[in-house]
Amino acid sequence: MATPVPLRICITTNEQQNEHEIDIENDEYTPLLRDRNSKSSKYVSVVPEDDVEAAQCLSPLADKQPRVEPPREIAGVISILLLGVFVANADSSLVLATSGTISSEFNDLGDAGWLISSYTLAMCAAQSLYGQLSDIYGRKNTILMSYMFFVVGSAICDDSGAGQSLPQVVFGRLIAGVGGAGINCLVSIVIADMVPIREVASWRSYVNIAATTGRSLGGPIGGYLIDTIGWRWSFLGQCPPTILAAFLVAWKIQPSYVEEGPIQSQLSKLRRIDFLGAILLSASIVCGLLVLELGGKRMPFTHPTILFLLGASLVAGNLFLLVEGFWAKEPIFPLRLMLSRDVVASYINLGFQTGAQMAMMMLVPMYFQISAHASMTNAGAHLMPSVMGNAFGGLLAGYIIRKTGRYKLISLIGAFASSTSYLLMMLRWHGHTSFLESLYIIPGGFGNGIALSTSFISLTAGVEPCQVAIASSGLYLSSNVGMVLGLSLASAILQSTLRKELRISLEGIKHREMIISKALSDIGYVRSLHGRLGRLVTEAYIRCLTYTHGVSLAGAIVALLAAMSVKEHLL
Repeated sequence: MATPVPLRICITTNEQQNEHEIDIENDEYTPLLRDRNSKSSKYVSVVPEDDVEAAQCLSPLADKQPRVEPPREIAGVISILLLGVFVANADSSLVLATSGTISSEFNDLGDAGWLISSYTLAMCAAQSLYGQLSDIYGRKNTILMSYMFFVVGSAICDDSGAGQSLPQVVFGRLIAGVGGAGINCLVSIVIADMVPIREVASWRSYVNIAATTGRSLGGPIGGYLIDTIGWRWSFLGQCPPTILAAFLVAWKIQPSYVEEGPIQSQLSKLRRIDFLGAILLSASIVCGLLVLELGGKRMPFTHPTILFLLGASLVAGNLFLLVEGFWAKEPIFPLRLMLSRDVVASYINLGFQTGAQMAMMMLVPMYFQISAHASMTNAGAHLMPSVMGNAFGGLLAGYIIRKTGRYKLISLIGAFASSTSYLLMMLRWHGHTSFLESLYIIPGGFGNGIALSTSFISLTAGVEPCQVAIASSGLYLSSNVGMVLGLSLASAILQSTLRKELRISLEGIKHREMIISKALSDIGYVRSLHGRLGRLVTEAYIRCLTYTHGVSLAGAIVALLAAMSVKEHLL
C-alpha cells in the first residue's frame, strides 16, 4: 500500500467564516473529490501552498457558475444595458462627424484629431482596470461608475460646463473615454455571469447590433445637431439617456458577483487593486499609441519626442511584466493568461479584425466622395451594407454556437469572408464602382460581426471562471488597440503614398506644391477641380486608397491565422 501523504485542506463552514487547517491521511481509498453539496462545508480547496494564483481561482468566486435566470429577466437586464452601449458607440461616430466643425470654431482645425484620439487613448488606458474592479466591487457598482465618468466628461465638453476652448473639450473627451471603456466591456461580463457559455454569443449579438446601430446613427445625428442647434448639444444631449440608463441599472439590476467571504473594509478593497500594474500598462499602451498617432503626421519618426515616447513605452511595458510577475498579489492581468493559446488567439483575432474593419469604414466614404462626387450623406450611406452584414454575422454566429456548441468553423468562415471582401475591394474599386461592386463591403462587416461573437466565446471557454472578467477586459483592450492601429496605419499609408503619387502625377504643373497641400487637407478642394487637373488628382487618390485596403486585407489574414490556431472546446 502506498505511503499516506498528508494534505492541507482549507475548509470554510456555513456556520462561521474562520478557516481551519486540518491534516487528513490520504491513501488510494481516499475520495479525490468531496461532495460540494455537503452541509458541513461551503467549499473545499486542495492546492499547493506556494501556488498563489491557483489558490485564488479555487475561491467561492471561482466556482461560481452562471445563474439560471428566466429568459425574460435576462432580456430585461440586457435591454437596460443596451441603452448605454448605444449611446457610447454613437458618441464615437458623432464626434467623428463634428470634430472639424468644433475645432474650426476654436480656430484650431489642425488639432481636430485630438477630439477622437483623446477618447480612444483614455479607453485603452482605463480598459484593463474594469475587470478587476468589477470582481472587487461588483458588476453593478462598476457599471454605475462608468456611467458617471461618461456623463461628467460629456458635460465638460459643453460650453455651459468647461468646454470653452479646444483643450478643455479634449479634457472632457478623456474623462468620457474612461467611462466608455467600462460601458462596452462590462455588458459582456454581465452576460457571461447570467447565462451558460453556449448561449453567451446569442445574447451578445444583440449588444453588437446596439453598438453598430449607434455607430451608424451617430454621424447623421451629429450632422443634424450642427445644422440646427449647434455642436455643444451633441455632447450635452448624451447626458439624459446615460443618466436614464444609470437610473435603470440602479433600480432594476440586483447587486451581483461580489466575492463571498468576510465583509471587507473599503481600505482592504483598495489595497487589492493593482494600481501600479494599471499605471504601467496604461503608460506603455498610451505612449505606444501616441507614437502611431504623431509619427509621420505631425513629426517625423526620428523626432526626439517620438523616440522618447517609444522608449517610455518599452520601459513601462517591461516594468509592468516585472510587477505582474513578481510583485503584485492580485495582478491586474495575470501573465500566465498570455501562455494560453486560446487567450492570445482570441485577442489577435478580434484586434486585427477590428483594425481592418475600422480602416475600411474610415476610407469608404472618402472613396465615394472623390470617385463619384457623392455628398457626405450618400457617401456615408455606402457603409450601411457593412453594418447590416455585421449585425447578421453576429446573430448567425450566436445561433450556430447555441445550437451546436461549436465556434471554430464559423470563426474561420468569418475571417475568410473579411479577407475576401478586402481583396475584392483592392482588385475592383478603381473608380466608377457599380452598385453591385459597392456591396463588396458586406462580407467584411459579416466577418467582423462573427469575430465579435466567437472571440469572446473562445476566450471564456479557455480560461477559468475566476479569470473571465480580467480576460474580457484584455479582449476589449485588444479591440481598442487594434482600432487605433488600423486607423493610424491606413491614414499614414494614405498620406505618404498620396504625396508621392501627386508629385509624380502633377510633374510640370504650376503651383504643384500648393495644389498638393490643399488636396491632402481638403476633400472639398479635390472635388472642385475640373479638367485634366481634376482627373489627375482623383486618379492619384483612388490608387492610394487601393493601397490602404491592403491594411485591411493584411489584418483579416492575420485574424484568419489566429482563428486557425484556436483550440475548440465543446460547449
